[in-house]
Amino acid sequence: MKRAYLLVEGQTEETFVRELLAPHYARMNIFLTAIIASTSPGHKGGVVSYAKLRPQIEQLCKQDAAAVISTMFDLYALPNDFPGKNGAEWALQQNGADKAALIEREMAHDIGLRNFIPYIQVHEFEALLFVEPQRFTDWAEPSVVDTLTQVRTSTEPENINNDPLTAPSKRILAAMPAYQKPVHGPLIACDIGLDAMRAACPHFAQWLDRLDALNA
Repeated sequence: MKRAYLLVEGQTEETFVRELLAPHYARMNIFLTAIIASTSPGHKGGVVSYAKLRPQIEQLCKQDAAAVISTMFDLYALPNDFPGKNGAEWALQQNGADKAALIEREMAHDIGLRNFIPYIQVHEFEALLFVEPQRFTDWAEPSVVDTLTQVRTSTEPENINNDPLTAPSKRILAAMPAYQKPVHGPLIACDIGLDAMRAACPHFAQWLDRLDALNA
């Protein structure tokens, strides 16, 4: 049995881990537990700064050295104090996956503990929902599904950009104002499934490959 704790951005990601990732990995004898990041005493959810997250990551790594610690934070609106975000290499990165990989490398170096596997979602959780926009059918009008499908037809999910007006969640909200991330997000993600997400989202797939290897 291998244990892994995932420090996640909020309730949506916690539900995604519990309902989709955890059952999948339990079959591989890898037991995942999601922990929502603390932002202040008594408050959880959201990524306000790396300075607040770093002690939480380090504590998790040290309190159970036999377990693996990972993260699931959105690249979109990631605070500027994250390692690598303001360095000289940042401007040289060609796309979101490259930027996420840079931050992951720098986080791993900064934490410096062997049981830490950082992961940054490109560009945000909702990118995974664009893998199969038709899964919105049970929750939205056909026009919404058509709009989201047009985006998917022209752009791979992880390449949907991080502009405040056109990031994945913003596109969904523009087409479907009733979209509620903690409610709809995990349900639609479960309908899509991990196999389809792996095939369409290379950076996400690389993370899952590293989790798979825990059972090696």
